Amino acid sequence: MSHPHAVLPAITTIGFSTVTTSEGRWRVFGVQAPTKVIQVAQPMRVREQQAVDLALKTLKPFALLLPVLGVLIWLAVGRALEPMQRLTGLVRARRVDALDPLPDERLPDEVRPLVGALNDLLTRLAGALEHERAFMADAAHELRTPLTALHLQMEMLARAGTEAERAEAMQTLSAGVQRAIRLVEQLLALARQQPRAEPARVRVALDDVAREIVAELVPLADAKRIDLGISSSQPASAEGDPDALRTLLRNLVDNAVRYTPSGGRVDVSVEHSDKPDQPDTSQRQAVVRVVDNGPGIPPQERSRVFDRFYRRPGTSPPGSGLGMAIVKAIADTHGAVVTLDSGPDGRGLAVSASFPAAA
Repeated sequence: MSHPHAVLPAITTIGFSTVTTSEGRWRVFGVQAPTKVIQVAQPMRVREQQAVDLALKTLKPFALLLPVLGVLIWLAVGRALEPMQRLTGLVRARRVDALDPLPDERLPDEVRPLVGALNDLLTRLAGALEHERAFMADAAHELRTPLTALHLQMEMLARAGTEAERAEAMQTLSAGVQRAIRLVEQLLALARQQPRAEPARVRVALDDVAREIVAELVPLADAKRIDLGISSSQPASAEGDPDALRTLLRNLVDNAVRYTPSGGRVDVSVEHSDKPDQPDTSQRQAVVRVVDNGPGIPPQERSRVFDRFYRRPGTSPPGSGLGMAIVKAIADTHGAVVTLDSGPDGRGLAVSASFPAAA
């Protein structure tokens, strides 16, 4: 060795090795010569210092470039987010009733689909609000007539001089109150079917609902001497809101009973049916059908009965004109189709509601 050290071992490992001495750790390389062993050694502290110096020389350019890169990134990101900041300002400054579309010019391609989805949502929200305003206007118009009639009937009751006149006025007032109650109930039922948060859907046995509704309306049918019953009942289920489905079937049966003359017949059936546009016969529909032998509805007017507050001229008994509109609204939210047809003998009305059968 050029600088002999007594602290290094006299016997060394051929090749590289690290030894610990009283002077610290050394990195040693030993080579076997014909007559001797040659050792090359270096203190580990020297090697470590050289590694630190080399690392500092390597990182120094990056340390100088880091502030410049930070400024460039800040400017680039700020410029890229400028359209988003402008869009955020427009949304924050909007009035609560402003539903016109958001501008999508000069927006990044990644953001344009989001703005398009927001504009679609605003369009649908505007339609829903317009629908609500139209409903409120129609409801106010329809409520004005029965409330005015109630006021006049109360005045007639106050002016009644004899017991017979008073009894007749009380009977008229009671009938007017019943009509007003039914109109309010129908308006509330229709309002519940307006666009809203999707309710939790469960499996509903339509045959059980049909039996429940028929049992509920038998007293009304008996009062008119109408034969109300279930003509056919197959186990059939649909996914939906149980209360809404009960309202749908109650309106169908109630309409049939109300418009069928005394001594008539109303049949309710629940069954499975193949989808007409589906060749696979395993795809089934649950069909609820209400058939009566009343006056029916002319084919040219059948589409009109689904309009709110529509009543055929000369129709009796009095009603609100909301029953079939409620049926249509519930059917639409459940993916069902409502069809109107003539009864089996060409008289009366057959109303069918076809639901996608529950799995």
